[in-house]
Amino acid sequence: MIGILPTREALNQAVAAGLDLVEVDPRAAPPVCKIIDFGKYKYEKKKQEAKSRASQTVVELKEIKLRPKTDDHDLETKGRHARRFLEEGHRVKFTVRFRGREITHPGVAQAQLDQLLAMLKDIGHVETRPMMEARTMTLILAPGAK
Repeated sequence: MIGILPTREALNQAVAAGLDLVEVDPRAAPPVCKIIDFGKYKYEKKKQEAKSRASQTVVELKEIKLRPKTDDHDLETKGRHARRFLEEGHRVKFTVRFRGREITHPGVAQAQLDQLLAMLKDIGHVETRPMMEARTMTLILAPGAK
């Protein structure tokens, strides 16, 4: 720790030591600089960023598509897929697509989504309630029961 120095004097000290003057925090008043080997500093910073990237988990949104005519057995299969996705930590979006005159029976789709919700209530919670958008009804579940 050297203290507050004029820029020219700090540069002279860095050259005398055979190192570089590196600005660490330009927003501070006065700006904070260190006398270090810049190549080593860049290497350590790159290594630290790679480590933080590796420790991050990306949460994906997995979509499962249904129709109002989807059978009960198929719903159970899709429910098992959704359970696997939730266990892996992903969010799951159920989309019920209406075609033709099916749009007149939104209650069927609501019942399907309620059945899936009952199957998955122990492992996931509702992030977005079932809602109609144009000719689709969607429900989003997130991992972790509430």
